Amino acid sequence: MRARVGAAGLGEALEWLYGTQVFGVKLGLDEMYRLTGALAIALGGADAPRFIHVAGTNGKGSTCALIESMCRAAGRRTGLYTSPHLVSLRERFRLNGECISEPELCEALHRIRKLVSDWEPHPTFFEIVTALGLEWFQRKGAECVVLETGLGGRLDATNVVIPVVSVLTPIGLDHQQYLGESLREIALEKAGILKPGVPAVSAPQPGEVLEVFARVALEKGASLRVVSAPWKEGPVGLPGAVQRWNASLAVAALEAAGLEPGEEARRSGLEQVQWPGRFQRLGADLIVDGAHNPAAAAALVEIWREMYPGEKAALIFGALQDKDAYAVLRHLAPITGQVTLVPVQSPRSFGLSQLRALAAEAFRGEGAGVGPEIFEAADVASALERSSNGLRRLVAGSLYLVGEALALHTGTAQERSAQ
Repeated sequence: MRARVGAAGLGEALEWLYGTQVFGVKLGLDEMYRLTGALAIALGGADAPRFIHVAGTNGKGSTCALIESMCRAAGRRTGLYTSPHLVSLRERFRLNGECISEPELCEALHRIRKLVSDWEPHPTFFEIVTALGLEWFQRKGAECVVLETGLGGRLDATNVVIPVVSVLTPIGLDHQQYLGESLREIALEKAGILKPGVPAVSAPQPGEVLEVFARVALEKGASLRVVSAPWKEGPVGLPGAVQRWNASLAVAALEAAGLEPGEEARRSGLEQVQWPGRFQRLGADLIVDGAHNPAAAAALVEIWREMYPGEKAALIFGALQDKDAYAVLRHLAPITGQVTLVPVQSPRSFGLSQLRALAAEAFRGEGAGVGPEIFEAADVASALERSSNGLRRLVAGSLYLVGEALALHTGTAQERSAQ
C-alpha cells in the first residue's frame, strides 16, 4: 500500500523515527552496511556520487556549506547531509540547496520502516537518517554529495562511503564519553575517515593532533595537506575570521578532489553561502549562535568583537549536560552584559539551579569584580520578552536552543530531537 504523504502520514512517520532514539548512539558500521546494501546504495565507484566527507569538532557544518555552495555555483547537482537539524528534520537533506520535500521524506521513512521492522538489532536513528539521505541523493542524481559526520569518524554511520576527499576541521575536546578523553584519542577517531589513496586536507591543528593525522595518512597511503592561511581572495558570506579559515579549507578540499569550481563559481559560492544558526542575525538586535563547546565559544567572542567592537551582549544561555558549560560561559564572560539562563527543551538539559551555579562561578571577577546580572526564564520565548537594557541579544550554548529561537522567529513548530 502506498505511504500516506499528507501531514498525518508524515507525522506518523516522524513519530516512528524519533522513537528509534531509544536505541541510543551506536558506533559501528555493520548495520549501515546491511542497510545500505538492502537499499541498493552505491557507496563508491562510477555508480556513486562524488562524496566529500567532513569530520572534526568545530566548523564542520560551515565547511560543508561552503563546499556545497561552490559546487552548486559551478553548475553541479549537489547533495548536502548535515546534523543536527535546528527546526525540521528536512534540513538534514538538501539537493541543490533545497530541503527534501515532505512527501518524499514521508515515503522514504515509510519504506525504511517496513524494511527494518523485524531487524535485530534495530537500526538507530542516525543510521536510518544517514541511509535515507544517501538513497535520496542517489535517486535524485546528485553529482557531488557533501557528508558531515555525526560523532567521531572511524565508526560514524557516514563512514561507509568511499569519498574523493576527506576533510578534517579543527579538533577540540567534545563528546569525550564516546571519543576519548585526550586530543590524541579524539584525533584518532576523526582520522578514521581517511581512506587508502584518497587525498585528505586539514585545518591547522594542535601539534599532537597533526602527529596523529600524519601517521594515519602515512599508514593508509593518503596524501595530507594542511591549509596554512585564511582565505583572502574575496568576500565570504559567513561572518568572522574563523569562516575565512573554513573557506580556505573548503577551497583546498575541492582542489584535492579535482573538483575546482573555477574562479567565478568559487567567488560566487563563497560570497553567497548561507548557514543558519552560526552567528545568524535575526533582525537588528538578535543574534543566534550554537556555540556549544569552548572552542566554538572562543570563535563566537572573536566574531562578536569584530562585528560589534566594545559592545556587550544580553546573553540567553542554555546547555546540555554532556557539554562543558562552565568553560563556554567563561569564554563568553568578557562580552556578556547580562545573562538569562534557560533550560534547553531536552531531557539532557542542565537545570536552572545547575546553570546558575556555573554562571556565578564563570562570571566571577568580570567588570571590576562584579559580574553581569543573572536572570532565569522558563524558556527562550520568556527570555526574549525580558528587557535587554538596550543590549543586543545573543542566544548561545546549544544548537538545540538556537533551533528553539529560530522556530519562534519563523512561527514554525520545532521537531525536537536528541541527536
